[in-house]
Amino acid sequence: MSANNKVVLAGCGNMGFAMLQGWLSSKVLAAADAFVVEPNEGLRDRAAALGVTTVADAGDLPDDLAPAVVILAVKPQVMDAVLPAYAGLAGKGAAIVSVAAGIRIARIEKALGEKTPVIRVMPNTPAAVGAGMMVICANAHVGDATMAFTRQLMAASGETAVIDDEDLMDAVTAVSGSGPAYLFHMIEALTEAAKAAGLPDDIAGLLAGQTIYGAAVYAKQSGVAPGTLREQVTSPNGTTAAALSVLMGDDRLTKLMTEAVEASRARSVELGK
Repeated sequence: MSANNKVVLAGCGNMGFAMLQGWLSSKVLAAADAFVVEPNEGLRDRAAALGVTTVADAGDLPDDLAPAVVILAVKPQVMDAVLPAYAGLAGKGAAIVSVAAGIRIARIEKALGEKTPVIRVMPNTPAAVGAGMMVICANAHVGDATMAFTRQLMAASGETAVIDDEDLMDAVTAVSGSGPAYLFHMIEALTEAAKAAGLPDDIAGLLAGQTIYGAAVYAKQSGVAPGTLREQVTSPNGTTAAALSVLMGDDRLTKLMTEAVEASRARSVELGK
């Protein structure tokens, strides 16, 4: 861990609060080392209840504060307005960590200086329950200790991965950033199919949701390749094989998912310009 493990969290909405809870519950961060900047009184009070220091404005932070990282958990559309308030902390050596979708590292460097250590993180919504996928990309000014500390913080919200090429963040967005919505829709679709097969609405929803949840947990914890797991469930000429002949015929589902991911990736590129 970095010798300096103080953290400023700018923005404590749903994502920021979920991360804060994860840091404190995992003990990767002590409440005394967390400083939250949140203008909304209700959200600020919610964070304060966890024992951390809270302020309404960055200008109200202690003058002698020199955190290891400033984590910007604000909406992308307000990032340009928020960044100048943290120029002083960046000048003291704090790394700027952004979890705002679509905000490129160069944009933060332009606002705070080209030599500012900047880390970009693409989280996803399951981070709210500690099951997120947190993909990290940093510029050349981020030191090893700061990178390790940031990764440790992000690991409190789920799995982490590091990429060197920021351009790949568009693909990351398309797979893990937007990906939960694909699975939510899969639950919707399987629920409707269950209803069409005659199951009551409540049972249909339970079966669809729990089956997808259980399969995902099993796939992750078993360590077995998904294709092998699929084969283990599929008896020759059985019921599963009949269903898979529809989903896998002519690579139907693979082609559909590839098309969906590419549409998301292309849109991410457009939004980043």
